[in-house]
Amino acid sequence: MSNTSNFRDAIREAKSHSLVGPNVIANALPYVGGGLVLTALGTYGGLGVIRTHPGLFFPTFIGAVIVELILFFVAQNVAEKGNKGLALPLLATYSLLTGYTLSGLVFLALRTQGVGIQGIGLAALGCGVTFIVARQIGSNLSEEDGMALTKTISLGIIALVVVCLTQFVFALFGVYTPSWLEIAISGLGVFLFAGASVVDFYILPRTYRNDQYLPAALSMYLTYINLFIFILRLLIALNGRD
Repeated sequence: MSNTSNFRDAIREAKSHSLVGPNVIANALPYVGGGLVLTALGTYGGLGVIRTHPGLFFPTFIGAVIVELILFFVAQNVAEKGNKGLALPLLATYSLLTGYTLSGLVFLALRTQGVGIQGIGLAALGCGVTFIVARQIGSNLSEEDGMALTKTISLGIIALVVVCLTQFVFALFGVYTPSWLEIAISGLGVFLFAGASVVDFYILPRTYRNDQYLPAALSMYLTYINLFIFILRLLIALNGRD
């Protein structure tokens, strides 16, 4: 959920409401798709580790999370500077690591009765439907509504990040979130990242030029990965945990 910084940067940089990159999203989409494919490969690899060497997964998961966070800020900075030759392998590695860290949640979904592979497919379908709807809404927002929505979603995601970090720390000490609270947090996450997908179509063409498609792709990638995560979390919470 590192795209909270993306929102703050977008609000600050979008000083002019005129479009500076009307085609930046179209240019970014192939890279978003490539990142998602690499994430799927990383998830597949993580599932293999869980199934064959379960004791190895948790320490490598923690290491991957730390490297992923560092790599995000490095890759974002390089992409913002337009160094595409360096940014692409960094973003590819980031996508693979994201998939690896996501594999624990996917494994839990596969083991949860009522979720399984169908639930994973439903989460992916939800992201696709959100993209179609968000494109229509976000591309037609007025300036006033677009900036207001951007600021609101930004504040909401910052609050959500704090809650999720708190959850993670408690989980390390064996304290888990009650089901009703997990449902509420996951539902809020779905709502916020669906809103973020609308914001992307409004703010990115006003923030990045057409040739700045890599930072735009990173922003969209984060939006849909997090939307997928929270849809899956919601399905798991609704169907109970094993």
